[in-house]
Amino acid sequence: MTDVQFSFADHVLDVKRRELRRGNGVVAVEPQVFDLLVFLIENRERVVSKDDLIASVWGGRIVSESTLSSRITAVRKALGDSGDAQRLIRTFARKGIRFVADVAVDAAGATPVAGEAERPALALPDRPAIAVLPFANMSREPEQDYFSDGISEDIITALSKLRWFFVISRNSSFVYKGKPVHLREVAEELGVRYVLEGGVRRDRDRVRITAQLNDAATGAHLWAERYDRDLADVFSVQDEITEAIVSAIEPQLYAAENFRAGRKPPDSMDAWDLVMRALSHYWRVTRADNVVAQALLEKAISLDPNYGQALSMLATSYIFCVHMGWADADATAPLAERAALAAVHADSEDAWAHHALGSVHLLKHRFDDSLAEYELALRLNPNFSQAQGYYGLALAYGGRWREADEAARRALRLAPRDPFAAIYCGIAGYSNFVGRNYQEAMRFARESLRQRSDFVGGHRVLTAAAAMAGELDVAGAALKELRRVQPNVSRAWIATHVPIRTDADRAHYVEGFRRAGME
Repeated sequence: MTDVQFSFADHVLDVKRRELRRGNGVVAVEPQVFDLLVFLIENRERVVSKDDLIASVWGGRIVSESTLSSRITAVRKALGDSGDAQRLIRTFARKGIRFVADVAVDAAGATPVAGEAERPALALPDRPAIAVLPFANMSREPEQDYFSDGISEDIITALSKLRWFFVISRNSSFVYKGKPVHLREVAEELGVRYVLEGGVRRDRDRVRITAQLNDAATGAHLWAERYDRDLADVFSVQDEITEAIVSAIEPQLYAAENFRAGRKPPDSMDAWDLVMRALSHYWRVTRADNVVAQALLEKAISLDPNYGQALSMLATSYIFCVHMGWADADATAPLAERAALAAVHADSEDAWAHHALGSVHLLKHRFDDSLAEYELALRLNPNFSQAQGYYGLALAYGGRWREADEAARRALRLAPRDPFAAIYCGIAGYSNFVGRNYQEAMRFARESLRQRSDFVGGHRVLTAAAAMAGELDVAGAALKELRRVQPNVSRAWIATHVPIRTDADRAHYVEGFRRAGME
């Protein structure tokens, strides 16, 4: 049942949209918790055992009692239930659990939120478009997931640097991790023609990597290969896979350009290992996971002080935490700047390093330097969705709202199913606020909050735009939610910490919050 909507109590669970709604609001739910809830509702006529849950939600992998209990608790919390009340989910001692609420089923499929149009199909771009699905962990050891994810991520990065390709962002591809997929459906949802899939098996100091390139339009397998190598040779395998893809899709370009994937691998495989573990946390886009990622990156840098990727990701994580209101700007900016400058020094051709430095410059109100760094990052990697999105943010803060809106929309096209898409929607919303297009700003803000209700950008834009549009009830409700996710927010904070270039634009933004009732 992939196209169905369940209604119960005051909730609606939209399986196709992977969305849980309470009243008119969207409840933020982790993917695994969402899958667990769907399984419970679909099997509500019986008590499901621990083994049932593990087989369905975790694919039969070994799961600890504490992990299972924490996920069940998370489901209850999302529904406003508890282990004591057990209004919706009831525990049966030594047998399992059961979803006991009355459920109405709309088998015709999920319907859009009121006032929101169905998402249109994505048109193919004018370049060969490819998605790299997360390579499967064939080791049967869940703790090795980060390693297979790291292989996939490196291949995406290598392909992204090629200007002839349109490469879907890592996070949009990783939506399909651990799920049975139909390649044609993936291609339609992401707007690509080519899909790369594979698997990784790691055994001590040996690794086996399999890869297969598919043409989703025809169903043809264009290329497949298996690599058995020493662990230390993993970087050369990633290069070989990238070259093979280029050769299979665009042989004439391959011959003309004489492509060779360039990389500067770290001196220590242990450092790479730590960075891949850090990335697995960074991409979860939570405050706690960023803290863990930073600790892992700092350890990698202690092993290899010139590891550019570790330095650039550390700087990026620092700045992201400031942007989200999770860290103090004055205390964090020097740490981020030091790491970003070291990253550029270690590898001046790394797009992430210039993206990190551009973010530091923006935080420090160095607008021209920020734009220059983002533009360099995009020249090095035109498929870099985060750089596109934050380039749009720098343009918007500089008052160039039309260009900012275009950059944010490009980021959304590169990352159609990415957790960071909520941020790009917030950037597009702020861009339109600067342009006095308040209704469009509110539309993007609402889409941002539909995807991630814990992101501050959507709340800020919705509050200010609704107030300037004269919709004070909407502005008041949005301000209440903003205060929930950012308790320290005030007009003085906005005026001081949001890096807006002109006095007029800053005054315009602050005025929106004043009209909404912010002190």
